[in-house]
Amino acid sequence: MNIYIHQTIIINQLKTGGIVNSSVFQIGTSGNINAKTVTNNTGEYTEPAPILSEDGQIIATSQAT
Repeated sequence: MNIYIHQTIIINQLKTGGIVNSSVFQIGTSGNINAKTVTNNTGEYTEPAPILSEDGQIIATSQAT
């Protein structure tokens, strides 16, 4: 027995609170979700970030202009 499902979604306006790394944004159904990682150095930093000494530690970084 074959079952066919046809789905139509119309979106006039879409507002998201925010999307961060490792977010999954889905509208409708999905048979398979593949992971994709994109890393960009948008600040053109040349050194690694400082090592954190404790979980949740906030560090300040600056870049000379």
